[in-house]
Amino acid sequence: MSEARNYLKHIAVLAFPVATHGPPLLSLVRRLSASASDAKFSFFSTKESNGKLFSKEDGLENIKPYNVNDGLPENYSFAGNRDEVTNYFFKATPGNFKQAMEVAVKEVGKDFTCIISDAFLWFAADMARELHITWVPLWTSGSRSLLLVLEADLVHQKMRSITNEPEDRTIDILPGFSELRISDIPKELFADVKESEFSAMLCKMGLALPQAAAVASNSFEELDLDAVNLLKSRLPKFLHIGPFVLTSPDPFMSDPHGCLEWLDKQKHESVVYISFGSVITLPPQELAELVEALKECKLPFLWSFRGNPKEELPEEFLERTKEKGKVVSWTPQVRVLRHKAIGVFVTHCGWNSVLESIAGCVPVICRPFFGDQTVNSRTIEAVWGTGLEIEGGRITKGGLMKALSLIMSTEEGNKMRKKLQHLQGLALDAVRSSGSSTKNFETLVEVVAK
Repeated sequence: MSEARNYLKHIAVLAFPVATHGPPLLSLVRRLSASASDAKFSFFSTKESNGKLFSKEDGLENIKPYNVNDGLPENYSFAGNRDEVTNYFFKATPGNFKQAMEVAVKEVGKDFTCIISDAFLWFAADMARELHITWVPLWTSGSRSLLLVLEADLVHQKMRSITNEPEDRTIDILPGFSELRISDIPKELFADVKESEFSAMLCKMGLALPQAAAVASNSFEELDLDAVNLLKSRLPKFLHIGPFVLTSPDPFMSDPHGCLEWLDKQKHESVVYISFGSVITLPPQELAELVEALKECKLPFLWSFRGNPKEELPEEFLERTKEKGKVVSWTPQVRVLRHKAIGVFVTHCGWNSVLESIAGCVPVICRPFFGDQTVNSRTIEAVWGTGLEIEGGRITKGGLMKALSLIMSTEEGNKMRKKLQHLQGLALDAVRSSGSSTKNFETLVEVVAK
């Protein structure tokens, strides 16, 4: 049975239900729905992902979630291998999306007029072509990591020409990329596509993106002009429309553990904030080293710990640091990083965290793990000068203490903050009414509503 309201446009939104990909896509759709009241947005993701994304009743009349099959075997028990979960999901695509989309068309009573998808879902290009409608993918990371995917053949050629070289050797792949090291190239670009669904996806995505009517990105042009100009020469309409942390702040960001109240009692730029995102679990040895560093460090700290701190951290550590530290299972990170008490951010360098550190003017200590994080980390240290990678690429007590001292107690930290203030200013200008991101968003609305 079709819905009572007659919408002029019906837009399918295909989400990648892993890690932090869903929230930026929903953030974009919320913003688009406010500019296109005559459009119905059918949002497709797995039951688990939709349950988290749409957990709040926020009156989104023209956005409706639909669940797609996650591809997991019956009675599947997650054992910590997220690559396995991702592989199952990709094996279920695109059939799982097509099945749910048929249901949405019947309910709304109108065929789809556009497909918006996470850029990872390359097959959306084929679906849009079959339906004779436009496809608009959203790239949720930075410009440099996207360029490496688009230029994968060139990257492979360069890497083959420098075999047996040390990992810290720089390789000049593209203009403006001279600071990139061998170790910074995402390993996923070199995995056998026959064995890794994710690597196969990256390859297919790189081939599909030039077919898009427009490619949207959660960033702003002025952040990395060299990379932006290269991308614009390769993609027909590459539109930076962020950062979303400024254009579409989360209206439901609660603070159940009282982090902000605790920060109010701390001195200006004195607190170490630690978070490795919603997916990463520190290796046991690095966790132990981090604990030892925080015990010895005299600085107050706020730690967003993935898991149950009371069960997984030493009782002696929690007792010894209870006066200067706060360890919780979740923080309102955007608000935390904008608090005047935060002095440094220890992070995995996921793209959302990178943008949030810029919005809050907080220098970062980088401990990247996988994917785009290594590229982001190198860009932060060698291109923007707004943070540094931890010595040796792994957390040790000595390495973390050294990094904390440099940022919190020397002129280097002040220089980083000044550079961050400059980037923050560029970001704020980009989202103003006449800014580049605002104009790009207006162009995107025209493409979607065409």
